[in-house]
Amino acid sequence: MERTGGCACGAIRFKVSAPFLAVGACHCANCQKASGGGPNYVALAPVSAVAVTKGQARLYRSKGDSGAEVARAFCPECGTPLWSVPADQPFIPVKLGALDTNSDLAPGMHIYVSSAPPWHAIGDDLPAFPRMPPPLPSGASAPTPGPV
Repeated sequence: MERTGGCACGAIRFKVSAPFLAVGACHCANCQKASGGGPNYVALAPVSAVAVTKGQARLYRSKGDSGAEVARAFCPECGTPLWSVPADQPFIPVKLGALDTNSDLAPGMHIYVSSAPPWHAIGDDLPAFPRMPPPLPSGASAPTPGPV
């Protein structure tokens, strides 16, 4: 299934040519800054499945909570957050808000909940991890909840 997306002004367009690996809500401090205070909702796409079809995103590079570099792509014209590029990962977290269609996608987990502000309610209906979830064993499809 191919999905398309882009920024608010139309200067950047992209496509994702493979199914998403997972969908989640990230509560890390950097995602809170990018979203305006709440979590950032993302779908993980295989690196090889993401292609820019129009324009060129600008990258902001910083250290993530893991200590590794993370590049955050955004439109240089309108500022729309588009995706992130974590160092040494086989996936790209695509911002759900940047997708043309996202109504069929819902978070399957919360990550970095230890960084969430106390006023942000996080229900107990989904797995929640203080930081990143542990790596999945080969063939596994759902995260194992850890302590919050």
